[in-house]
Amino acid sequence: MSSSIDHTGCRDRASLELQAVVEPSVARPTEPTTDGKFRQDYTVLWPSELFWRDHQPWLAERGYMLRPRYHPDWVASYKDTPDYPWDSEDGVVPLHSFLLDATRISDGEVVILKKVFRQRNPYEIDMNRYFSSEPLKSHPRNHCIQIYDVLAVPDDEDIFIMVMPLLRPCDDPRFETIGEVMEFLRQVFEGMQFLHQCRVAHRDCMDLNIMMDPKPMFPDLYHPMSDTMSREFTDEAKKPYTRTARPPKYYIIDFGLSLRFSPDDTNPLADPVEGGDRTVPEFQNSDEPRNPFPTDIYYLGNLIRETFLEKTTGLEFLKPLVDDMVQDDMTKRPTIDEVVERLSKVLRSLHWWNLRKRLVENIEAEDAMKRFRRRWRHFFRTVGYTLTFKSPLPVPHY
Repeated sequence: MSSSIDHTGCRDRASLELQAVVEPSVARPTEPTTDGKFRQDYTVLWPSELFWRDHQPWLAERGYMLRPRYHPDWVASYKDTPDYPWDSEDGVVPLHSFLLDATRISDGEVVILKKVFRQRNPYEIDMNRYFSSEPLKSHPRNHCIQIYDVLAVPDDEDIFIMVMPLLRPCDDPRFETIGEVMEFLRQVFEGMQFLHQCRVAHRDCMDLNIMMDPKPMFPDLYHPMSDTMSREFTDEAKKPYTRTARPPKYYIIDFGLSLRFSPDDTNPLADPVEGGDRTVPEFQNSDEPRNPFPTDIYYLGNLIRETFLEKTTGLEFLKPLVDDMVQDDMTKRPTIDEVVERLSKVLRSLHWWNLRKRLVENIEAEDAMKRFRRRWRHFFRTVGYTLTFKSPLPVPHY
């Protein structure tokens, strides 16, 4: 899995250039050269960044400070120098124009600002508020992203800014052991069960919309828009701890397509809507309204199939469950309660040593040296974790 809609932003030169592809309507400013040709001018903001610059003073008044790049009087630190812009902190741009990092002035915490258009996603803010308010907020099975604040943009009644914690793609860094994957699935299934019991269908719960809290594994964090660099952009980011050493909590994000139904509605129906996963069987040849809850089951099953069963070795015992979750006939798929119970049975059947086993990526077959290094590194780590009583199922403390 690799997230294209995440909270880590653009990380390198390739990502910087990708914005012109992702957002083709956003043309990069150009300047003439001595040979009569034009080159991209990286000392000025992208048109898609102007919103943030224009609202920087207002955001500061509301308690959120943007980076120097978005201050009205910004002058590029790399201007008239041979330095590449992406090697400077103020040269780093977000991959998506609707997401930007900021610092909460009250305590210095890094947050993510998400621009939400109410007409385009009418339920997203209300859904996030619902799960970020008591009594649901503190419920131990709530794995929905918790928003800190919602700001109404003063000069555009259709735009709101959601203030959220910094999160990271759920598979970055990669999973090391069987136990780490099983704990990931346990949390995700638990979170989806909580959603469904609240009568909420997510309708887009694919890999890009499941993320994790990076703080346990990255206690010093990193730059929110360039995760290979330190937060101050003065050095490379420190290597992370493993999930076994510092267990993270996983979160379900992006409720732009989600719907909430009445508890009395025993057969809820909703028009088909395409999320990030376009393989849903019931959407292929029909526009008829469908029950969205079995579709959520398909999304999760397909996530496991494409991310783990097709790319790694060691999780074959999950195949019967996954096969049931991705059946073409949606009426035959298990409910989320049945999925949680079946995963619990699988977990109870696994010996602690099975959970300690290394998750082997299929691509290792092509690289004997990588396979050798990972085997020995895993061996010594396993000895250390066993001697220090680290649980093979890394459950976070929260």
